[in-house]
Order: sequence, then C-alpha cells, then structure tokens
Amino acid sequence: MVSLLNKFVSRSEFESYEDFKENFKIIVPSNFNFAYDVVDVYAAEQPEKRAIVWCDDEGGEAIFNFKDLKYYSDKAANVFWDLGIRKGDSIMLTLKKHYEFWFCLLALHKIGAIAIPATNMLTNKDIIYRIERSNIKMILSAPEEGLLGHIDAAQKDDDKGILKIKALIGTKREGWIDFSEKLENASHEFERPTGSDATQNDDISLLYFTSGTTGLPKMVQHDFTYPLGHIITACFWQNVMDDGLHFTVADTGWAKSVWGKIYGQWIGGSAVFVYNYDRFNAENLLGNTIKYGVTTFCAPPTIYNFLINEDLSKYDFSGVKYCVVAGEPLNPEVYEQFLKQTGLKLMEGFGQTESVVTVATYPWMEPKPGSMGRPSPVYQIELIDGDGNLCEPGEEGEIVINTKTTTPVGMFVGYRSDPKLTNSVWYDGYYHTGDISWMDEDGYYWFVGRSDDIIKSSGYRVGPFEVESALIEHPAVLECAITGVPDPIRGQVVKATIVLTKKYSPSDDLKKELQNHVKKVTAPYKYPRIIEFVNELPKTISGKIRRVEIRGRDEKNIKD
Repeated sequence: MVSLLNKFVSRSEFESYEDFKENFKIIVPSNFNFAYDVVDVYAAEQPEKRAIVWCDDEGGEAIFNFKDLKYYSDKAANVFWDLGIRKGDSIMLTLKKHYEFWFCLLALHKIGAIAIPATNMLTNKDIIYRIERSNIKMILSAPEEGLLGHIDAAQKDDDKGILKIKALIGTKREGWIDFSEKLENASHEFERPTGSDATQNDDISLLYFTSGTTGLPKMVQHDFTYPLGHIITACFWQNVMDDGLHFTVADTGWAKSVWGKIYGQWIGGSAVFVYNYDRFNAENLLGNTIKYGVTTFCAPPTIYNFLINEDLSKYDFSGVKYCVVAGEPLNPEVYEQFLKQTGLKLMEGFGQTESVVTVATYPWMEPKPGSMGRPSPVYQIELIDGDGNLCEPGEEGEIVINTKTTTPVGMFVGYRSDPKLTNSVWYDGYYHTGDISWMDEDGYYWFVGRSDDIIKSSGYRVGPFEVESALIEHPAVLECAITGVPDPIRGQVVKATIVLTKKYSPSDDLKKELQNHVKKVTAPYKYPRIIEFVNELPKTISGKIRRVEIRGRDEKNIKD
C-alpha cells in the first residue's frame, strides 16, 4: 500500500539535512480538509489500510481501517448535524483515549465545526472558563464520574446559557444525550457541504487551551491547513513508516495527541497505536508496545526516565525502529542509558501548541544528547537577545520564528478573542516563543529554559536544565525540577525539588552528596543551596513540570 505523502510535498526523499532544508516544500491544496482529502481518499482507494490499533488495560482491543473511519465519521457527522451543530460552532471533546475521539474529530472537520480537545481532569471552574471564553455549544464526554459532575456544575453556572448540549459515550446519565446510541442508529452517508457551508483553508478547525506552565490557559487557534504542517512532525522527525504502527504517548486532551496520533502519521501511511489506561505503568506500556508491533515511538523525557529504570532486557525491541522525544529537554544520562539498553538513539524535537515541530534532530543528523537539533524546513528560526539583535553561536537568546515574508504551514493563527495577547508575542514579523536557547557551531540548538524559568543569582544566570541534567546523572535521582527561591542577599538561590529512586531515602547526608555531585559536574555556583525531597512533581496534562507551581508555593511559604 502507498501513502498519500507525495500528494502534499515537493519531494519525500532527501540525501542530507541541507538538502531537506533547502528543497522541502509543503503543497497546500485549495479548501483542504483532512477528513475528506486524506481519510476519505484512503477509504476510497485503500479501504483495508490499517488506521488505528486500540487497546486498554481491561483486555479491550479494536482495529480500524480507513473504510471504518469514513463509516463512523460520517455517522458521527450526522449525529452532530441532527443536534444542530454547524460550521463555526465550538464543541469540546473530553474523550480521553476512547476511539470515539477519532470518529468525532473527523466528523467535526467534515461539518466545519471547531473541535476543542480537553483533558478529563478539568474542574467546574476550568470548564466554565472554557465555555465562556470559546463559546462552547456542546460537550461530548467519556463516562468519568468526577468530570461529569463538574460539567453539570459548570452548566448551572453558565448564566448566559452558552452550553446547549451535553452528550455522553458508553453510558446513560440524566440530562445527557446518549451519543453512542445515536451513533449506532445514524446514517453512514454524509455529503461534503458546499457553498457557504464548505470549509475554507483559513477557517478555524481546532482550538487548544494550552496546558499552561504559567498563568491562565491561552486559546490557541489552528486553521484547516494545520494538519499538513505535521508532515514534518511525523514523516521527517518521528520518521513514521508506511504501513507501520506509530505510538505517541499522549492523551487526546492536549496538542501532543494531534502531533502524534492522527494527522502526519496518516498522511505518511502509518497506523497509530492507542493505549487507553487510567494510570501509567511502565511495564504495561512496554508490554503493549512490543505485543502490538509498534515501529516508531514518541514520548516525553519523563516516560523515558521511567523506562530506563525497568529491566529492558526482558523486551524484544527489534521491531521498534525509531524513537523520538519532546516536551522537555532530554537529560544526556537518560539518552545514554536508553541507547545502552535498547540500541536506539533518541531523536529530540521542539515545538509548541502554537506550531508543529520547529527544531528537531532529523534522520540525516547525528543526535547530540540534550540538543533539540536544527531548524525545520519552512520555519525560519532565529535567536535574538534582549535588544532584538541576532545571537552569535554560543550566545543565549530567545527562539523566535521569522514570519516577515511568509507564515509557515502549521503555525497558529492567533489566540481566540485576545488580539492583545496575540500581539504581545507576535509583532514586527516575529513570533516570540518565550523559550531561551543557544546555538553551537554546527547549528544545533540547546535549550536553556523558559524565559520565566531562568534563575538570576548573585549576578549569574542559571538555566534549570543544566542543573537538572547534572542531578539526573546521580543514581538517587529519578526526577527533579530546578527553580529559584527569593533571597535577600543573592536575589535568588537555586532550589532542587527531587523525586528519589526506589533504593534511596531522604536524608541530610544525601542532600550534601547531591550538592557536591552538582559542583563536580557543572559550575560550582549552580549547585542547589536548597533541596526538597517529594513523592512527585507537579506537572501539566502534557507531562511538563510546573515549575511555576513550585515557585508559587515557595514564595507563599516565605511570606507566611
């Protein structure tokens, strides 16, 4: 079977990174709609081509081909249409990893409605914020008891009556529509809308509330061309294979899911693996990865950190051909341990909810552990200092995307209903990521930290990643977060919040040992003067450490 990749790119094979950077181009058709122009085309031309392999911890298992996806997405589109959903309406999906998510996302694309994937861990306060800010007309949810109660409470607090419809899969609940029953009874034929109901490239198709390492979530808008940007993500960073099986560890409630579980993978011809679990267990994840024949794998560093602490010799990794990592910088020690135990090099990448992958280690490049890699084609990446000047190799600066001549495919179109916020990060032809990095002589980018994570102590600037990398080399440290604590003399002092491995227990002696370890591995002034041992670190739904939460707690303790 053949993928649709060549339909949307100038070339699909390259001899080097330089060749890729210079000659790769994405072809954007008029009125592109992923559901019709990719999924339905596969359904017509290669109906038996595998699209989704799904399993859960209760022994559930399902495999869907593209004929199935057209069948169920057309049925779902009819359900939405009969409920009054039209082009431009906002629909929130809190479906975790239930396979109905894929049917419904495609259905909303077909109608031209705006899909808002969201985590099942929202409270009623979170939900009412989303309803009011993005005018959510309908919520479709999985049967999560706590979540359903929060949605009910949010609807009661919705004074304007914005939320009209609550629907549920898999069970019945008073005041909710049984979506599963309606799906079963719906027609499997849905005609592509025409005229004013037809989608245009610049219509909004997706809205993501960022997981937010700082402040309230932002509403990131993507248009109908966004899936094409993920050709770079899937086909040239994740290196997915036609008729392979790709596994990105991600919940459908955050943007990493569409990075790794639908768009670019299907364009490249790969099926996606979905493992639905309630609680992460490294052994179960490894077992299912091998059992179902995953060929390419993507996860945040946190996951790899747990994997290398398992006995990986028990698993046959011969079927896994390629592994990538993103979400947080990768500590070199994790890279080395994973390579030693599996023979697989971890290829890093960088991007945001506002974009697709923008800097990455591509197949033609030798990875430098801890480096994000080099800029993606179609994205003009630059580093600028505080005065707006371009940085020289070795100089720290903010990662920006130059959009003076063109806006790259896959770039967001602004924050919904907030031009002031959009203009605060996107002005004078540059989108400002807020991430600090430096570039080496080979053009590789090295992450330092978010601009608000940089610690300023006694005149020194300390990036959290370097200290975290030093600590993670010590066998006692499973996870850690470096933050700054206000200090009347030094301005800030470095603090390490640490989760220990199983064999170690908190003690003052261990604190001193870890401090001395950091002094030996990196510049002595960077060592953590304060160490706190905890059972777990606060994280966003996407797995990123919430350093802002640690800082806020410390500042509150100081005031108290």
